[in-house]
Amino acid sequence: MPIPIPRQRAFPAAESGQAPAAHRGGTSKDPSPSKEAKVDNHAATAPLTLLLIEDDPGGSTVVPELRDSAGTPVRVRTARNLTEAERLLTDDVHCILLDLALPAPGRGAEEDELAVLRHVLQLAPRHAVLALTASGDAERGAEAVRVGAQDYLFRDELDARLLSRAIRYAVERKRSDTAERRLAEGRLRAQENRRLERGLLPTPLLEGSQLRFAARYRPGRSRALLGGDFYDVVRTPDGTVHAMIGDVCGHGPDEAALGVELRIAWRALTLAGLCGDELLGTLQQVLEHERADDEIFATLCTVDIAPDGRRAGLCLAGHPSPLVARPGRPAKLLPYDNNGPALGLLPGARWPRMQVELGRQWSLMLYTDGLIEGRIGEGLERLGQDGMVAMVRRLVGEGLGGEELLRAAVNEVRDLNGGELTDDVAVLLLDRVG
Repeated sequence: MPIPIPRQRAFPAAESGQAPAAHRGGTSKDPSPSKEAKVDNHAATAPLTLLLIEDDPGGSTVVPELRDSAGTPVRVRTARNLTEAERLLTDDVHCILLDLALPAPGRGAEEDELAVLRHVLQLAPRHAVLALTASGDAERGAEAVRVGAQDYLFRDELDARLLSRAIRYAVERKRSDTAERRLAEGRLRAQENRRLERGLLPTPLLEGSQLRFAARYRPGRSRALLGGDFYDVVRTPDGTVHAMIGDVCGHGPDEAALGVELRIAWRALTLAGLCGDELLGTLQQVLEHERADDEIFATLCTVDIAPDGRRAGLCLAGHPSPLVARPGRPAKLLPYDNNGPALGLLPGARWPRMQVELGRQWSLMLYTDGLIEGRIGEGLERLGQDGMVAMVRRLVGEGLGGEELLRAAVNEVRDLNGGELTDDVAVLLLDRVG
């Protein structure tokens, strides 16, 4: 069906469906950008190209001479059917002008009057589409927009100015819709990732215990909620409270996933009755089986606090020793003379369990090295364990405890570092008030 509009010109044969396939341009050979990105780049920099798909048995399709907003002629290609359209639909096409009267392949018009539009939208999901319909058939045109076209036009009301403006509008609207969709998809993925990561953080099992629990967690990866550090606290039926904190070397998502696996394994093994060297040996087997590289290792600190709360067993696998603070006494580190190797370093390694006295009232802080390896000012000096102990002594002396103590400690370490810490930080605090 030819378009009866003024200032008509014949389509060049080289850009019709009867000619060989159009040249795709140099950028199409670059495999790095996605097809969607290439379409966007063409829309932003190249002259506009229109693909007209309309049924013209005589082969004499004509349209007015079109120009874009800069006055550059709009390139026009024509296809008499969807087979030709698919061959001419290259990355440099910005907009499709589709005659809704064109029959869809394999379907009759009585089945779905917009079947051809649906087919084109599937064929060209990244391209702007203008629907062309009979004069006065606004209902069909509006339905075409609801289905996915950017706009609709009447055949006998077109002129060069209207069609040029409609093409530019459709291209910009499609570009805006695509950007909005990408943004919505990015937000959805971010929300799903946050929900997933929040679900992977532990929920302490301390029902029936007199101990109070607090924790702070700051992953080193930008915009992440979970890093390679991990911790957990559970109470077994005999009244013993087991606490653990660990650190997988590295900061990526693989390390975070491995940390979650180790934490879940630790909880299951602890609830099954394992403790000390037997527990750590089994965790090493889990790490060796799950790690992506033989160079990956993890440090770990486990504490099992007796039901009376006055003493604890301590196992260290290449991890910094916990800090204990008692009323009237300066905070100090627990003994770390029998510190065993990190998990995954030495096959058949052993991890001695040390017995420590806690007393009637105390606060026990377990932490990862992200808390002590931050820099102090602009130099190379790091906070270290001595600096951390002095900081905690001062904060406790100021009357801070629980969540407030951990928040102040982590914030001060960050301030001393002159900005966000690059390493993951996990800190947990167990208090026995008497």
